[in-house]
Amino acid sequence: MTRSVLFHVQYLLGIGHLQRSLRIADALAGDGIAVTLVCGGAPVALPMHKSVRFVQLTPVRSRDAGFALVDSAGTPIDDGVRDERRAALLAAFAEARPDAVVIEGFPFARRAFRFELDPLIAATHAAPKRPRLICSVRDIVAMRDDPQRHRETVERVRRDFDAVLVHGDAAFLALDASFPAAPAIADRLIYTGYIAPPAEPGGARGSDADEVVVSVGGGAAGHALLRTALAARRSGCLAERPWRLLAGANLPEADFAALRADAPEGVVIERFRHDFGALLRGCRVSVSQAGYNTVLDILAARARAVLVPFAAQRETEQLVRAERLAALGAVELVRESELSAETLAAAILRAARREPSPLAIDTDGAARSARIIAALIRPGDPDSGGFVAGLSGSIIGR
Repeated sequence: MTRSVLFHVQYLLGIGHLQRSLRIADALAGDGIAVTLVCGGAPVALPMHKSVRFVQLTPVRSRDAGFALVDSAGTPIDDGVRDERRAALLAAFAEARPDAVVIEGFPFARRAFRFELDPLIAATHAAPKRPRLICSVRDIVAMRDDPQRHRETVERVRRDFDAVLVHGDAAFLALDASFPAAPAIADRLIYTGYIAPPAEPGGARGSDADEVVVSVGGGAAGHALLRTALAARRSGCLAERPWRLLAGANLPEADFAALRADAPEGVVIERFRHDFGALLRGCRVSVSQAGYNTVLDILAARARAVLVPFAAQRETEQLVRAERLAALGAVELVRESELSAETLAAAILRAARREPSPLAIDTDGAARSARIIAALIRPGDPDSGGFVAGLSGSIIGR
């Protein structure tokens, strides 16, 4: 009998959450497991395994870095949107009849979506043959430093979830660096390794290393960095080299047009590049924020890099990651609160003058996540129980 997994993924600014989930879904589908991926963010064209069933909910995004929830027209979401999304999600669950439900982020994040996630979790527990319920989180969770909130999260994990897949490497950055209550759910935690993008051909860096590549992920929160990069370039920073700014698909069109109009000669401004990894391998310096996927691209390329972590509205995820990398000598760090043309130019010149320290980080997270999920839903497989139990406690027995 074919096994089935349903994913719920919601992204608000960038698309990193969706990219991680799709890579796991692709690995599961390649193993012959039926996958339904329910997406609640704005539609975006990304490659996926041909057998993955993609269900688009009424899109909800963040208006800005303040994370006010709006629909595709920029209108605050109302009960009609909530009801529509909840019904579609439960219908997808009923049709998929999954052996496992994977929820990206919750209960560590996405609490504003409890209107649909609580009913999904309730349906999971009420099913005649209860599916495994799995939380999928990146290496760092962004939460307020609130002991009560931490206790609530621990209680929810212990009550409802069979496992928490942490898509990181504990030897590099353990979950308790951002979630101090992690020891209370240690028997649920399984570190999968980082979910890295597939390797891209070409672009090996050598004596012909050339461009300064400035990127801001999806672009919704990157306008200030792009403007500052242009100012640094106009000040003369590596002005003898070409610069390429990747503004992202979500930067407003007016801001994109203004950047292009303001760009000096020798600067190319584009929305995105499908060969981003190859660009990094061939660049002189990479300048970017410190999102999960971007950092993995930089480390895979062994690029000389400057990180300017997004830190608005008490966001700490990117800052924690960037500080750790800077402490290990892998990148130059400019905090968002200290960002100026002068500080950015100085960091770019420091990065250009030296090779980054090599790091050994587990990046086999997509394949390992798929193997863990498959083991959880195939308890009859003599190899499955030992595999998962050896990773974290006695999950198979629950």
